[in-house]
Parts: sequence; C-alpha cells; structure tokens
Amino acid sequence: MIATKVIGEFERHLPGRILTREHPDFDRVRKIYNGMIDRKPALIARCQGTSDVASAVRLARRHDVRASIRGGGHNFAGKAVLEDGLMIDLSEMKGITVDPKRQTARAQTGLKLGEFDRETQKHGLMTPLGVATTTGIAGLTLGGGYGWTVGEYGLACDNVTRLEVVTAEGEVVECSADQNQELFWGMRGAGQNFGIATQIDYRLHALSKVYGGPLFFPLSAGVLRLFDEFTRAAPDRLTTLGAATKMPDGTLAFGIVVCYLGSAAEGEQAIKALRDFGKPMVDLVAERPYLEMQSLFDKDIPPGKRYYNKAHNLRRMNEGAIDAVLRFTATMLPYPSMIGFQRLHGAGARVSPDATAFPHRYDHYVVWISPVEEDAALDEAMIQWTQECWEALRPHADRAVYVNALDDGAAEGEVRVQEAYGANYSRLQALKQAIDPTNFFRQNSNIQPGLTT
Repeated sequence: MIATKVIGEFERHLPGRILTREHPDFDRVRKIYNGMIDRKPALIARCQGTSDVASAVRLARRHDVRASIRGGGHNFAGKAVLEDGLMIDLSEMKGITVDPKRQTARAQTGLKLGEFDRETQKHGLMTPLGVATTTGIAGLTLGGGYGWTVGEYGLACDNVTRLEVVTAEGEVVECSADQNQELFWGMRGAGQNFGIATQIDYRLHALSKVYGGPLFFPLSAGVLRLFDEFTRAAPDRLTTLGAATKMPDGTLAFGIVVCYLGSAAEGEQAIKALRDFGKPMVDLVAERPYLEMQSLFDKDIPPGKRYYNKAHNLRRMNEGAIDAVLRFTATMLPYPSMIGFQRLHGAGARVSPDATAFPHRYDHYVVWISPVEEDAALDEAMIQWTQECWEALRPHADRAVYVNALDDGAAEGEVRVQEAYGANYSRLQALKQAIDPTNFFRQNSNIQPGLTT
C-alpha cells in the first residue's frame, strides 16, 4: 500500500483531485465498464486537465508508485485500474472543439465515442470511431480503432493529425507529422506504451446518414460461407460485422450488420447478395442517422455486465473455422454473447504496414470471442468456454491479433504482444527504450524497452 506521507504529498500537489479509499465517491469512480473487474487502487487522481496528468505522473515517478490510466475504462481486461496503485483518471476531461470549415476536431481524452459523435454531428461531421458509444476515444484510437466507416475512411488512428502527450518524465509534448514524428508514429497503434494522450486532433468527414442495421439468419455453414464471400467482395462504402449467437429462446443465429455510406437505393443494391440468400429471421436494415447507427447495440452491452474476451485475426472463414463456430455457438451463453467477425477492408487495408504502429493492413476479420453474463457463479465456465473456442479457431487464424482485443495479454505474455505488432515490434521496442526506458507505462499490452537481437 502507498504510505500515508506519500498520499499526503499527492493531496498537496493535486488539491481536491485525490480520492482515497475512504472518500465517499471512491467506489463509484473506480468502477469501469466490465463488472467482472473489482480492483481497488490505493489512490485515484481525478484529473481536470493536462497539468493535473503531468503532476500525477511526476509524483508517481518520484515515489515509485505503479500507475494505470483510465480514459473510457472500456477495456474488458480492466487495464484502467490496478490493485493498490494509482489510477490516473481522465474521465472528467471532456473538452472538444469542432472546426466545421477545416473539418477538424480537438478532443480531450476523457470523452467517450457517443459524446464525441454528438458534438461533431451538430455539423454533419464524423471520424471513424468504434461501434459502441460507451468506448473511450483514447484507448480505441491509440490501439488502431475499427469502426463502421473503416472501408471508406480508414481506422481511427489514420485520422489523427496531432496528439498532446504526457511522457513518463511528466513532460508535456506535442507530436504530429511535423513534430516528434517517431512518437507520432508509435502513438498511432501502440500509444498506451509511450505516454498519456491528453488531447487528440482528428480529421473529420461529412456524413450524417447511413443505410445500415442487422439481418439475422438461422446459423448454418451456408450463411457463414455467404458472409465470407459477401464481405470479401464489399465496396469501400460498405462495412460489415458478423456475429454467431444464441437467441434467448435457444435458436442459433448469425447476425450480419451492414453499414453503407450512401442512399437506401444504393445500399439495397450493395446488399443484394444477402437479400438473395433468403428471408432473414430479423431484418432491421434501414436508412438511419449516423448517431443511431453508432448506438445500435448499446442497450445490449451496457456497463456493469460481466464480460470476457479472447481474439484472433482471421483472413477468411475456411471449413475448419466454420465447423468451430458452429460447435461453440451451440454451447455459448445467450445473446449478447457472440463470436463476432469485425471486418477490416478498403481504405484501412491500403495503408502501408509501417506507416503507423498498427501493422495489420490487409483484408481480415478480428474475431471477438465474447461471452456476456450477469452471474458471477458463471465466470469460470464462461472463461473456460472462451479459451476452448479460441484454441479451436487457432489453427485457422493468423499469428496476429488486434491489440485492443488482446484482453488476456497479461496471461498470454510477450509473444502475443509481438503478434499484435508484427514487423513493427523491433522499432517499437527502440522507441520504448528512448521514451520510457524504465517501463513506467506498463499497465497495458506491454512492449518491453530495448532492441531485439
């Protein structure tokens, strides 16, 4: 535990910003998205701006206090909070400025996707950001950031033009294509390892309506093959997500969620292959506001439920993968538990693999093996099911993984982190050695400082 005199110094330097375990708001503030995570830091620093963040880092370094960083707190593994250490909490840092003429936004990193989207949509603008409004913009963006518009506009990190960063020394620096270029490169895909982003500047795009929503079909090998063929042929303006799931009545289903950036007539033409396959069990595809598309599944995956996740990258659904999905869907917990297939294609796949720290620039699915439940008594069975499903899909997957889906990284070790960064890993180790040689920022999918041999 942190010594009383150290706590006193934090309170003197950050007056009114420090919560100890005795504070009436402590339990409320320490809670994060995943109800399975029940860790208690010794201190929470409730930062109001960049100077608070820098002070918290300097104090933690001075007293050798372990720290975690909480933006949106959405990470399933609970990396935002650690037992007995310091949580540097950015969740009250919600400033945002939109410049509609230049089509840019400058946002503090306590914002969540829904909060960011509401401000940019006042001007009919958006940037690619995830598929759930409860996600924090910072964690999503710094790890890459898939979303409903990735085919047309790329990943979230591809639309970043500048970052303000607090380093491990407690210094505040800016990075962009013209300033601290190597840090700018590393922050876009591996940012949690190098500093705390306190502001992010984004490029925005005009978009206020989409043609999208889910179609649910009975689960079968045929519908999985259809989905694979359909997604691999999809144009840039059409992004998809598939999910094998079990309905509350026990029916096994496969949901295909489409998001087309255009009119309903154009969208219908783009999804013709799905219409030709047969009548779906559920059809909710419609022209809808972008904000509605972004929040379509919020009610199904609210904060507080118990979440677990393991992931793969998968180039295509071969027969072995299809067989594994059919077998494990039959024994999964009911919806919203799923084996999800989030597609990267188009603009997001045409960037050079070494242009940003995020390396997976090829057409693929991120496979999210993600059960959900509310009863803690089911935790052990849920985790075992997930791990067995992951092992069954492993022979068919790439030796690659999306770092924001690497929620079991602490248990899986450095090999999986290397798979998250591929050929960029050595360069990232060198950057880590240069900017954080003592590995202060290690409550993450951690890149060890130093050069590989």
